[in-house]
Amino acid sequence: MSAQAPSTVVPTDAELLQAQADLWRHSLYYLTSMALRCAVQLGIPTAIYHNGGASTVPDLITALSLPATKLPFLRRLMRLLAASGVFTVDNSGEEAIYRISPTSYLLVDGVADDGHINHSSIVLSATSTHCVEAALGFADWFKKDVVTPPFKELHGATLFHDSMEDIDEEYHRLANEALASHDNFGIDMALRQFSDIFEGIQSLTDCGGGDGTTARAIVKAFPHIKCTVLDLPEVIEKIPADGVINYVGGDMFKFVPPAQVVILKLVLHHWSDEECVKILAQCKKAIPSREEGGKVLVGDIVIGSSPGPILETQLLMDIAMLTVSKGRQRDENDWHEIFMKAGFSDYKLVKQFGARGVFEVYP
Repeated sequence: MSAQAPSTVVPTDAELLQAQADLWRHSLYYLTSMALRCAVQLGIPTAIYHNGGASTVPDLITALSLPATKLPFLRRLMRLLAASGVFTVDNSGEEAIYRISPTSYLLVDGVADDGHINHSSIVLSATSTHCVEAALGFADWFKKDVVTPPFKELHGATLFHDSMEDIDEEYHRLANEALASHDNFGIDMALRQFSDIFEGIQSLTDCGGGDGTTARAIVKAFPHIKCTVLDLPEVIEKIPADGVINYVGGDMFKFVPPAQVVILKLVLHHWSDEECVKILAQCKKAIPSREEGGKVLVGDIVIGSSPGPILETQLLMDIAMLTVSKGRQRDENDWHEIFMKAGFSDYKLVKQFGARGVFEVYP
């Protein structure tokens, strides 16, 4: 007997009209990104901030020295960005007043706050032609029997690596500035929220710790902790000795300096599962038993840890990793699997931190 054709559920008129609107929105999402890029390039968040945190569009035309003919067009751009949450808007008067939101606060230059990190480089890097062109080639990439990331397949270079510098020195600088902003943001907040995690720790290795920003913040908050930073020799040799942090140049796939605790903060999402297992296995060798306080702290995105916009962000970040690297973002089951494969006995998802989570992983 032939298989019965599946029944088709015919959408209602209302559902079809909503579906059309949804398709328009999804197809045009890139224009929100481009509008945001435009706002950063023009310096709109900084202009509003330095105007007391609120500006009309005519105010912006004057502050940014834009042609008066652009007034109606800038109104349309700002309306979209406000609807997207980049700015807040007060429409109660004759002229809309735009204010800095938490999102646009991260795009302001010259904020007198030690914890503020400007995220403009992240916007400009992610919306660059280098990344957009790699994403435009998804369909062709999926048809090929290759696992090389689309970015490298297209450009012949790896994002954040010296091979990219040979192709576009300015973009290489921008991308690494974006990476530093991404990795270093929120350290002080994390140390305040996670202070209990550091209780009883005497020594710590920050694996892939770059210029030591995280390690220095830890020592400032917890002066009794002896901190070591491990990174590639070419990274470490550029860092001046400060007598506070012990800097070690090396390869985390081969050796991790011994400590009571090892930190992997926003490191593992750059690597494949197999590579993560190798890194974690070296971390396990570097720490004592659980009874002696040995553990690995992993800070990274945990897909599905929060619903709504945070989940969408996590999934978008996963496709971003697919585009530019061998790595990926993982849900808790994925993390459990690589922890166990690396030889650990147990773990605990300790905290949620925006789109990220913090694990304690035990030998």
